[in-house]
Amino acid sequence: MRKLVALMFGAVLALAVIAGCGSSKKTTASSTTAATPAVSVDPAVAAQVPAKIKSKGTLIVASEAEYAPNEFIAPDGHTVIGMDPDMVKAIAAVLGLKVKVVNSTFEAIIPGLAAGRYDIGASSFTDTKEREKPFDVVTYIVVGEAFLTKPSGGPKINTLDELCGHTVSVEKGTTELEDAEKQNGKCKAAGKPIKLLVFPGQNDANLALASGRTEVDFADSPIIAYQVRKLGVQVRSSPAFGKAPEGLALPKNNGMAKPVLAALKKLMANGTYQAILKKWELESAAISNPTINGATR
Repeated sequence: MRKLVALMFGAVLALAVIAGCGSSKKTTASSTTAATPAVSVDPAVAAQVPAKIKSKGTLIVASEAEYAPNEFIAPDGHTVIGMDPDMVKAIAAVLGLKVKVVNSTFEAIIPGLAAGRYDIGASSFTDTKEREKPFDVVTYIVVGEAFLTKPSGGPKINTLDELCGHTVSVEKGTTELEDAEKQNGKCKAAGKPIKLLVFPGQNDANLALASGRTEVDFADSPIIAYQVRKLGVQVRSSPAFGKAPEGLALPKNNGMAKPVLAALKKLMANGTYQAILKKWELESAAISNPTINGATR
């Protein structure tokens, strides 16, 4: 799930948020430019890093930078910023390592981890049992799913059942696509199929709604809430659904999951974790019990 877009709709957007990340407060410049809290190395945690990784000195982190506030491109046009880059840099600092964040397509991250091109995938990965097969996941937040519609003439969508008969934009490879496809089976049986437009990136899915190609945009709730806040639009909260942990993806059994988990717990204990989430207005996504491979679906 992922990304950022300048949603300059002709009409004001309305949000149907289906999870707890739904503040109506407009994002200020300070919330996205504030410095990440300084973090120092923890020798005991750093000692857990495998020698092969420690000798590299720098973790190559893959992220599809279209999913603000989690990961997106800075105004300079090339730097990847957001909650995920801040979090992995803080984790790396505890481990005595540096970080290089690489902008990748979402679907290329998993094979990139398997091939050894990347050390961490930090791109709003929902932790699922299927995804735990090719890599390990260290959970760090919990989010739900959300729908975005235009208030003028657009449908009011609060549940998956209400997608029947509508045109929906969604990003390829996401949990939202899986959920929409499952729901479409029910909709077809009822004679009201969903017309799904699947895009390679979340920006394209957002723009499809802006241009009128689709009636509903379906993505992670923090991502849609962030875009609405940027426009200063009233956020409408609805009962949560699809709430699940998201995590950092690591090559299977390469020895990094345990030190990354230990570093994350260190950041939670010293307040850095909470400060990073607050910076990006993601406090409601916080968890207190990170785990390795804690999929709930």
